[in-house]
Amino acid sequence: APLTTIPIESRTMRRSPPRNPRKKRSAVAAVELAILLPILLLFFAIAVDYSRISYHAVTVTNCARNGALYLCDPMNQQESKYESLEEATLADATDLTPQPTVTSRSGTDDEGHAYVEVTVSYPFKPVMSYLGLGSTVNVQRTIRMRKAPLTP
Repeated sequence: APLTTIPIESRTMRRSPPRNPRKKRSAVAAVELAILLPILLLFFAIAVDYSRISYHAVTVTNCARNGALYLCDPMNQQESKYESLEEATLADATDLTPQPTVTSRSGTDDEGHAYVEVTVSYPFKPVMSYLGLGSTVNVQRTIRMRKAPLTP
């Protein structure tokens, strides 16, 4: 078979005008950001609320423990710098607004030992309302301790 030659003009490719690849990429990045930004902001809000409720739960637990320690030992009450159960309980809650509510009760357990029980409640308000989670979440802790004997 004889070899055919292709004219030089038809072998050269026509070049299209150069495109700006940066312009196309920046448009794609803007669309990606528009799609992902609301999701990232939701994750950020959830992380902030989780951190805040953890802090408040630890504070409420410490308050309940302080109140139970105050009530369980009569000598502790006499030597304490606090005048009342509520003052002793809320000593760690100076930065919580509104102040938590404090309730206490005493009784005798199944083994016949006297005990005190202090319950501290705090209405936590998240940054934003989530599905199924109301506008406030009640953080409540109860600590029960045996009363110290009057004579050692």
